[in-house]
Amino acid sequence: MTASLEPGSAPTHTSVNQLPSNPTPPAFSSSSRFVQRLRRRYAAELDLLPPGEPRRESMTVAYDALRVRGVAVGDALRIVRQLTMERLVTLDCDQQAPLAVVTTAVTELAELALDIACQDACHELDAQHGAPLGPEGQRSQLWVIGMGKLGARELNVSSDIDLIYLYDVDGETAGDADGRGKLSNQEYFARAVKRIYALVGDVTEHGFVFRVDLALRPNGNSGPSVVSLDALEEYFQVQGREWERFAWMKSRVVAPRDVVLGGHAQALRNVVLPFVFRRYLDYSVFDSLRILHRQIREQSARRSAGRPERANDVKLSRGGIREIEFTVQLLQVVRGGQFPELRTRPTLDALQRLARANLMPQDTADTLAAAYEFLRRVEHRIQYLDDQQTHVLPVNDDDLRWIAQSMGYADCCPFLEQLDTHREFVAQEFDKLLGGEKPCNGKCNGKKAAAPADLVDLLDDLPPAFAERIRDWCETPRVLALREETRGRLRQLVQRTGQWLKEPDGDGAGQTPRHVDAAMRWADWIEPLMRRESYLALLVERPAVQERLLRLLGAAKWPARYLMQHPGVIDELASDEMLSGRFVAEEFERELEARHTSLTRTGEADEERLLNLLRHAHHAEVFRTLARDVDGRITVEQVADDLSALADTTLRVTARWCWPHVRNRHREVAQFAIIGYGKLGGKELGYGSDLDIVFVYDDDDERAGEVYAAYVRKLINWLTVKTREGDLFEIDTALRPNGNSGLLTTSFEAYEKYQLGRGSNTAWTWEHQAMTRARFVLGSEDHGAELGARFDQVREAVLVAPRDREALKAEIIGMRNKLRGARPVKADRFDVKHSPGGMVDAEFAVQFLVLSASGAHPELIPNLGNIALLLRAEQAGLLPEGVGRDAAKAYRELRRVQHTARLNEEPTQVTPPALSAERDAMLALWKAVFG
Repeated sequence: MTASLEPGSAPTHTSVNQLPSNPTPPAFSSSSRFVQRLRRRYAAELDLLPPGEPRRESMTVAYDALRVRGVAVGDALRIVRQLTMERLVTLDCDQQAPLAVVTTAVTELAELALDIACQDACHELDAQHGAPLGPEGQRSQLWVIGMGKLGARELNVSSDIDLIYLYDVDGETAGDADGRGKLSNQEYFARAVKRIYALVGDVTEHGFVFRVDLALRPNGNSGPSVVSLDALEEYFQVQGREWERFAWMKSRVVAPRDVVLGGHAQALRNVVLPFVFRRYLDYSVFDSLRILHRQIREQSARRSAGRPERANDVKLSRGGIREIEFTVQLLQVVRGGQFPELRTRPTLDALQRLARANLMPQDTADTLAAAYEFLRRVEHRIQYLDDQQTHVLPVNDDDLRWIAQSMGYADCCPFLEQLDTHREFVAQEFDKLLGGEKPCNGKCNGKKAAAPADLVDLLDDLPPAFAERIRDWCETPRVLALREETRGRLRQLVQRTGQWLKEPDGDGAGQTPRHVDAAMRWADWIEPLMRRESYLALLVERPAVQERLLRLLGAAKWPARYLMQHPGVIDELASDEMLSGRFVAEEFERELEARHTSLTRTGEADEERLLNLLRHAHHAEVFRTLARDVDGRITVEQVADDLSALADTTLRVTARWCWPHVRNRHREVAQFAIIGYGKLGGKELGYGSDLDIVFVYDDDDERAGEVYAAYVRKLINWLTVKTREGDLFEIDTALRPNGNSGLLTTSFEAYEKYQLGRGSNTAWTWEHQAMTRARFVLGSEDHGAELGARFDQVREAVLVAPRDREALKAEIIGMRNKLRGARPVKADRFDVKHSPGGMVDAEFAVQFLVLSASGAHPELIPNLGNIALLLRAEQAGLLPEGVGRDAAKAYRELRRVQHTARLNEEPTQVTPPALSAERDAMLALWKAVFG
């Protein structure tokens, strides 16, 4: 079947096996000179390959048939290769097979050939020298590592295969039957490698199976052909270069098959992963990839010098396949340490993962994917012509027309137009990411200018306070000890900051104290991080991030403190969508689970890694909320909503991940719940708020008390322990039954009896006050809904219980006076929270109204927050007209003032008459409720 095409479009497909037969398909394959030779030379063997897509199983059938005929191993592999290529040209050009049909077939051909070659080589060497043995007598294992397109299962029809040969342990062979002929394992495997090459790479009358390239091995062509795993690890630690990280990112054990299927390569993953993916954002690799790309471009230019027809290279020229691969690999290497879900080898899969991680717009990922498929299909057709390892479009008109028509185009012009469209888009995206910095709104100029000789040369252009700060740097050992490259980056950042200060708002307003404050806070932030070059590299590579950082630091003091505690979150500023969004619990949890799955798959999901993963994700979300907050994108109430939802989700994920790490756990899923009080319960969390929580379980197993006590201790540790990523929360469990003298966790039945006063051990009034703001935060996946409903029943029973109104009033007034005495405020100052007429007055008034009137007014039962409950109380006639409304408005304003003061690290006290209207509204509420 030929694809149905719009003018200038590329064909799309599903599977070649689903393609209906066409009675008169265009026989484009017959015009391939390569296919013509194959059909003449192997006419008698073509039927040995079973019909359909050539896969490993069908190739094995053909190979076995050839061996039965007496064909030698090497020749049989070569003939299978030729049969496979003839079939692929036919499927691709005549039936428009999907790209994956071709790349999968060529990859499986390589895996089959290497597996057979390994078996043959080791069988021969074992007969002469015995098996290679490790220190405990176990057989030492050879690993054939496929790099590049082989590792990613993306081989083209004329690819080299980039290989690295490893073995697991040193030792020596057992020797022959008489114990003679022993070799070191190194020598044994070196001989095996030679034999493998002969079987796969040598050119015979049947050609070759694959060209083999070992240049990516440690120390390149000057290094040994095979190295031990220990030697590889030492090489990575001492000599591993940045560009090698990109090569090893696609590495995969491809043979022998028993190693691949047996999953014996965990030790290799443990060595490779830390080398490729650093545990911090790694923008320092940008320069390394720039250099590598420039070298490739220069090499391509030298090859085409005097031969302009060689310049049209779909792989290496501007906008070619390599620029798509570099774009994808760069984002993977930079982020893959912290976001393991980005670790994948195939380019098309990686593009979609980058889009899901919001590192690339979905439209961009889809367009790059379309360009990649188009260019790869063109690459294959170039190679189908003569089986040459080339990526250059032919200059012969007939050959070019054949490529166009076999791609589904009527002629060359629409094909070349589509080719140019794809390549221009690829080039623009590549340049946007790597090819050069762009001006940042005229403020942080990203263009690379010649760096000044020293920081001191910048001082005259800086405001006096900032200039004095930078002058101190000029003589500090911290700066003098930096590498020249790092000092150059620092100079560039200071220069950009000076430019930003001259036009802080883009309106010629000049320097303002607020913007100078931002520059000073930036200097405070960057100084302790100077030796962590990744942060300097990030700001150099992303001018927009530096500008957003300066704006954020100028808005308030607290962001600077948060960034000092958690510098890694700065990368969040690279996202253009960060300020416009809101926290979405489902997305946050889904991303965390994806990372957990990825870490589990690679054997990295230990406690330390999970703790750091939780912390980094949580801090990043807090920072996003903070940035939206100081930029005025969300209200104080929305900040509290988002921080509370983030805490809920973090608790849920932490509780789920922590349970499997509890020793002697007796269930797959914990029958367990967390109840939130205070700001968490009322969904009024602020930055840095601690969590008032109570742990309960509903499990009648006799071991439950002991197991859940251990679980809670571990869970609290997971939430509070400080790692290199900081901590998550401070936890306060004082509201549990019997307070600090009680058990850390209790059965739900005991909790219910305590709250409802059944028995001698009952809750105090202040605990019932706390219950007005309590809510069920989380429960087990299979039991949580039922337990949540039971908690709501207990809470409602507590709130509607009959009480002596005057006794309750006296207790709450006494509690308020006690709290006020613990928080004295000067007579000439008004504290927005603790002074008479402050926020605490409203909170105590609401608690009294709920506890005294919920029985008659059930609309007060829901935990809706103080503002909503004040309005409901007025509507119910429990407050004079206007008192509840005015108090709610005042409470909102006092809360905003408190929030702003904390962001600026200023006192929450003001001098009257400031906030006098709000204070009067609160005092009126207090009088209406308590008299």
